[in-house]
Amino acid sequence: MSKISDIGLMVPINNTTMEPELARLLPDLGALTTLRIPRDAGLLTSQTIGPYKLRALDLAKDQIASGIDDLAYGCTAASFLSGPQADAAFADELSSVIGKPVVTTARAMVLALQAAQARKIAVVTPYQDSVNTQLAAFLEAGGIDVLVLNSFRAATVQELGQITSAQVDALARSTMTNDCDAMLIACSQLPTIDLLQSLQESFGRPVFSSIQSTAWQVGKVLDAINAGTAA
Repeated sequence: MSKISDIGLMVPINNTTMEPELARLLPDLGALTTLRIPRDAGLLTSQTIGPYKLRALDLAKDQIASGIDDLAYGCTAASFLSGPQADAAFADELSSVIGKPVVTTARAMVLALQAAQARKIAVVTPYQDSVNTQLAAFLEAGGIDVLVLNSFRAATVQELGQITSAQVDALARSTMTNDCDAMLIACSQLPTIDLLQSLQESFGRPVFSSIQSTAWQVGKVLDAINAGTAA
């Protein structure tokens, strides 16, 4: 990024991980404005995603800072549950509301994996099986096959928020297999920033997280804005 840029971040109201990790991954940013989307106590599902997105749009209309250069929609499951086309349409809708580019975490994960030429991956998530199935379908639509997936299968938002970095590290190490090109740790609530380098060194292959992928794509968008080109 050739100039100091300000970004907005939208996350579920319970998310305590993405804001500090994104700030560490993008140290040259100016202001980071975080908007927290109200949600029900249960985890997001295909049935609850519609009302959740409407709350996100209302929040963007009412509170988004006019001076931001880009918005990161950091709700991983909310990005992939409805599929790639719906995710792209929602990003366009958010962008129209705020008049700025929008990066969604699910799309950023696919782009990061594609850039690394990862086609067969291992995945770690906190999700229930029905959500994991939707994640695998989203990745496969981008030409990425999920060879192995392990999950904490958190039953509640509270349970999800209690997963530690040590637990993520242990599950990741027990999940990776020799026939995988890379690993993805999906969910912007899981703490990963202090694990990625160690895991990559142990595996000898790339390891991506939802937050790291989002930061990478936000950086690309801001570089394109600064260069005066389309992202």
